[in-house]
Amino acid sequence: MRAVLTRVNSASVEIDGRIAGEISKGFLVLLGVHEDDGEKEALKIADKICGLRIFTDENDKMNVNPMDAGAELLIVSQFTLYADCKSRRPGFSHAARPETAIPLYELVIEECRKRGFKVETGEFGAKMLVKSENDGPVTIILDTKEL
Repeated sequence: MRAVLTRVNSASVEIDGRIAGEISKGFLVLLGVHEDDGEKEALKIADKICGLRIFTDENDKMNVNPMDAGAELLIVSQFTLYADCKSRRPGFSHAARPETAIPLYELVIEECRKRGFKVETGEFGAKMLVKSENDGPVTIILDTKEL
């Protein structure tokens, strides 16, 4: 799995003119599922998202985890994180098919909620308008093959 995690002051996702998910301070997480991913990767990335200490402490050092910072999460499915860009037209053959990706995407969301986070989402497969006000900016790329 891959996640592009951005620390935000606010973020939202709009589908067909309606707000589907909206958060204040927290993480906007764009989440991609690889064709070989399973429950192990979903649990690993959820653990990292929920524990990554990238909020600042009283000394302006990134040292505070999202729970202690009162962060909220907006998790949006993003199959394009597995784009193969060897040619000018990207291919997406390594992104998981919906029957694999949806349950794993939902498992990540469930795991984050179990840990006490308010989690908002987009809608898997929908055309979405994602807005964010980045804080920092701080953007981290997570890949379970590297964690």
